[in-house]
Amino acid sequence: MVHPPQQSAVRNRLLAALPPEILTEFLPKLHRVPLALRQTLAAPGQPIEAVYFIESGWTSMVAHMDEGTQAEVGLIGREGLVGASVVAGVGTAFVEGYMQAPGEALQMETKAFQRELDTHPLLLRRLLRYNEAMHAQVMQTAACNGRHSLEQRLARWILMAHDRADDDELLLTQEFMALMLCVQRPSVTLVARTLQQANLIRYTQGRVTVMDRDGLEATACDCYRTVRERFDQILG
Repeated sequence: MVHPPQQSAVRNRLLAALPPEILTEFLPKLHRVPLALRQTLAAPGQPIEAVYFIESGWTSMVAHMDEGTQAEVGLIGREGLVGASVVAGVGTAFVEGYMQAPGEALQMETKAFQRELDTHPLLLRRLLRYNEAMHAQVMQTAACNGRHSLEQRLARWILMAHDRADDDELLLTQEFMALMLCVQRPSVTLVARTLQQANLIRYTQGRVTVMDRDGLEATACDCYRTVRERFDQILG
């Protein structure tokens, strides 16, 4: 069952930054929908049927390799939009997008969304700027995966998840973290233990609790700060 959103309750930052007159007209056309864990919002090569302004939880954007492996190339939370290829006039997804943490989104069918982009140039410009910010995240992730240590990358990834969570506890198994970082599970086990021994996180039974946010930021590579600054620069 879908529910029309209330303007005062909007948590998505892209929507919240729209001029009030545009938001007042655009918002009632969106539908608030629940998003379950592992729910697929976009599939590689498939038509994008709807776009999702994430309100809570977060989506992993995952590239599939020929040999059957996967690697996460981006994270989208309440700062963003799943299905943003539509903004550029592209109707199919390139990578898979699925919910890594359950939540809610404001949804609109693609055809209706395209009409809104034609009607509201300011909305289009805002979302084009968001696409540029996401492009920066994806490019920096590629560089990070090739150059930085697993400890730095895991700290960065936990920080990115923490930014999109509602509290300090994250539901993350080591198997899933290994999949997202494209490494073997034993490697993640060792690095997670190191972070725990440094009292930066607490890890138990598929739950990661952030204990020392400042310490994690000091451990992570500069890629985390670089991407955040780029988002702030482009989107405010």
